[in-house]
Amino acid sequence: MKTDFWYRFFRNKMAVAGGALVSLLFVVSLFAPWVSPYDPNEINLSEVLVQPSLAHLFGTDQLGRDVLSRIIWGAGISLKVGFVATGFSLLIGVILGALAGYYGRWVDAVIMRFVDIMLCFPAFFLILAVIAILEPSIWNIMIVIGLTGWMGITRLVRADFISLRERDFVQAARAIGAGDLRIIFRHILPNAMASVLVAATLGVAGAILTESALSFLGIGVQPPTPSWGNILTAGKNNIDIAWWLSLYPGLAILMTVLGYNLLGEGIRDSLDPRLR
Repeated sequence: MKTDFWYRFFRNKMAVAGGALVSLLFVVSLFAPWVSPYDPNEINLSEVLVQPSLAHLFGTDQLGRDVLSRIIWGAGISLKVGFVATGFSLLIGVILGALAGYYGRWVDAVIMRFVDIMLCFPAFFLILAVIAILEPSIWNIMIVIGLTGWMGITRLVRADFISLRERDFVQAARAIGAGDLRIIFRHILPNAMASVLVAATLGVAGAILTESALSFLGIGVQPPTPSWGNILTAGKNNIDIAWWLSLYPGLAILMTVLGYNLLGEGIRDSLDPRLR
């Protein structure tokens, strides 16, 4: 099973490319103190808005800070937001989806109507409203993104549980006296993890994109903490004279989201039994 998965995964060139991009992001964020050429918050007013050169490969911003260094350190912020926010979404979505799919009837009806209500609200505007009330901080952003992104995971897990709850191995577990919690978490959930894994991978990309948008609007990660979104804000304010402030962080966001999307699609294709 595992051998077949890796064989199909490595045959998928786009999936391998996505995995390479994600791995590069991990390495860069992990070794940021060593690969970053400058302190990301070091202000140098004698080098304000310097164009890309050998000294500053990605140029400098309006305070003379090295843009490449800020992008490298911003990768760690993006990963932290992506994984923590997706973790919150997974926790809520898996629990509610498992309960709805396993018990059905009124439990399913209540949970799914709640999901429908949450889906009625535009997620980004709901995040904006909550962040506007709370103090903008990286932890508030992670929690709010996680609390508004669980509905799709709930539907996926529910659908898997509905198809699995009547399988022979579940009936056998009931026959030997296994309780509901044991059946849910020991027997059914491991067989539903394929779709959860794909959703988690795609969810990280969505969370990173949302954080960048919030930081761009000024209610996300607050300066001087480096974030791809607040670098783009500086680019917007100086777009006519400092094109590099918009180009390079935009490319970083593009390549990161593309990498996670390609990786998620590759995992889904590799786990699809119809392709075996």
